[in-house]
Amino acid sequence: MSTTGATADPLAALGSLPGVAESVESVRKAVDRVYGHRIMRRRSNEITSEAALRGARGSAALSGADWALEEMRRRTDFGGDDEARAVGAALRLTAEAGQLLSIWRQSPLRVLARLHLVAAADKADQVGRPRQEGEPVDEPFVELPLPDAAETHGRLEGLAGLVTAGSSAPALVTAAVVHGELLALRPFTSHNGLVARAAERIVLVGSGLDPKSVCPAEVGHAELGRAAYLTALDGYVSGTPEGMAAWIAHCGKAVGLGARESTAVCEALQRGAA
Repeated sequence: MSTTGATADPLAALGSLPGVAESVESVRKAVDRVYGHRIMRRRSNEITSEAALRGARGSAALSGADWALEEMRRRTDFGGDDEARAVGAALRLTAEAGQLLSIWRQSPLRVLARLHLVAAADKADQVGRPRQEGEPVDEPFVELPLPDAAETHGRLEGLAGLVTAGSSAPALVTAAVVHGELLALRPFTSHNGLVARAAERIVLVGSGLDPKSVCPAEVGHAELGRAAYLTALDGYVSGTPEGMAAWIAHCGKAVGLGARESTAVCEALQRGAA
């Protein structure tokens, strides 16, 4: 996303794109339904925990590790094959995201570096910092042209500037831009998809739209499918108003589906079935 131009608040300008207001309103209603559920008043911690697990499962699935929920509940060792490592990374990121909310608005680049460190879970030289020129990127499934290191660093700084400056844009718009920009840039040598989806969660929670983190967008992204996810991402990368609006709408659908998932969990708890 270009961060230059005549408008002082480019994120807010995206909110006026055709169809975006409808997406924002749909998300708000879906979130309100979860928070208005009677179970949320008594057992919100359980809903938050379950949403975290299901969100991690959805994010891992988009990175190629489509495990059943019960397998994730059962397993304690995530250091085996690539799938197990992806699931472990998703679980660690989901847990870490909640600890970084207070830092995000002041230092988003610090948060992103921390997220990558947590996801990679090693001490290699490439971990916890943006990639340098010539370093390869291991990002399964995302086959977009890769910006060079100089462009990537510049756009990361621009994104950080937008976050720290604040915006009147709806939370959904900001979350979608953060998510889309990180996927487009792939600023780290690995785990960019997992980090991008964790950052989206941080924005949604920190903005106050979903303060208890019970509407996992990752669930919706996985449910909509990788093909639709990547097609919508193509729209973001195009930079056209239509493409940007389509990506924001896709993210809105994902949040709505995450909210629906937690509503179903509330209803199951109400019935005593979970």
